[in-house]
Amino acid sequence: MDADGASRPAVVLLSGGLDSSVTLAMAIEAGWAVRALTVDYGQRHHRELEAARAVARHYGVEHRVVRVDLSAFGGSALTDASRPLPPPRAPEAIGAGGIPSTYVPARNTVLLSLAISWAEAVGAPAVFIGANCVDYSGYPDCRPEYIAAMREVARLGTRRGVEGSPIDIVAPILRMGKGDIVRKGAELGVPFELTWSCYRGTPRACGRCDSCQLRLRGFAEAGVVDPVAYESSADRPDLAGRPLRGAAHGAAKGGGA
Repeated sequence: MDADGASRPAVVLLSGGLDSSVTLAMAIEAGWAVRALTVDYGQRHHRELEAARAVARHYGVEHRVVRVDLSAFGGSALTDASRPLPPPRAPEAIGAGGIPSTYVPARNTVLLSLAISWAEAVGAPAVFIGANCVDYSGYPDCRPEYIAAMREVARLGTRRGVEGSPIDIVAPILRMGKGDIVRKGAELGVPFELTWSCYRGTPRACGRCDSCQLRLRGFAEAGVVDPVAYESSADRPDLAGRPLRGAAHGAAKGGGA
């Protein structure tokens, strides 16, 4: 907070997934007056957009959805339905076989550029992003050196930066394992049941895609049962050895505004 007790504004990139929702909760916990930004980039389905709206409503924060159609360019299984998603594979194989087809060319650069623009427009000194380089698919725009480079972009390419008050790019879960992310979310009362991580837009999460596997492994490591509905309970690592402690939901709403 500022010296007078007022919360400072911050823009948080909110996809509707686990990582971005925990990041939003952490920004609120830190006292920021959060504005959530979701980008409809032409992804295969709208489940995560619906999830982002639900999470933003839960916390009572201002929420903008901006349409930037990256499907016009293609180049990813997430923006081109004719390209297959990676086949199911063991969690330990994720990120080990090169950059997967679910990588969207320069997605985080586009998203961060939009967030920096909104942050400068409203006088926000920080942009939060849920990038993670530990339990991830190997995307190049989730690495620490990329985040550092985007901080430099924000410093060099904005009026705030030129005038000596650059916008910071904050990635609070960058070096956290997925289990630690789930534990932090449970501690903060993140409504996990509202989030969506699956690459497919089916009524229930598939439980087999890379994103589902990483998510489920995180819940298992944290000893928390994932409340999202899955197509099958077979081989769900978060259900092994039940009973497990449930995640606490509904804590501390509000964007600090």
